[in-house]
Amino acid sequence: MTDNTIDLIKASATHSSVLEAIHGDGFPAPWSAESFSGLLEQPNVHGWIAVSPEPCGFILSRTVADEAEILTMAVAGPHRCMGLGRRLLDNAIHHMKQTGAKTCHLEVAADNHTAHSLYAGAGFTETGRRRGYYRRSDVAVDALVMSKTVCETR
Repeated sequence: MTDNTIDLIKASATHSSVLEAIHGDGFPAPWSAESFSGLLEQPNVHGWIAVSPEPCGFILSRTVADEAEILTMAVAGPHRCMGLGRRLLDNAIHHMKQTGAKTCHLEVAADNHTAHSLYAGAGFTETGRRRGYYRRSDVAVDALVMSKTVCETR
């Protein structure tokens, strides 16, 4: 898979089942189609789906005033570690800048080293920790809160 074989399309509530399937491939407690539909019906939530030619990844973000947040991102197993996550993230950050966001925040499981590396490589730094935020069977996993300045104030 090369970068030019992937299209990014705007996600809408009609894509909720596709997002649920991709999310379920990457998370132990995936979100439901209804959850995705409800989010994408909100005017301040934006999402993009990577298609190559089938849907293979997505990102959802929310912008309120000058603050943005990555809500979730997932890449289907066979498409991981090929730069798709970075392309989705860069696209979302570009959109945040266009909508006036100054800062972007996200939470990532402390044991998700691949995602942490992706976010750190994109300029996010750890700004906090939520102890025991995620549940994995009988194990609690911390959430790392990460932030990045996406647009400098003038």
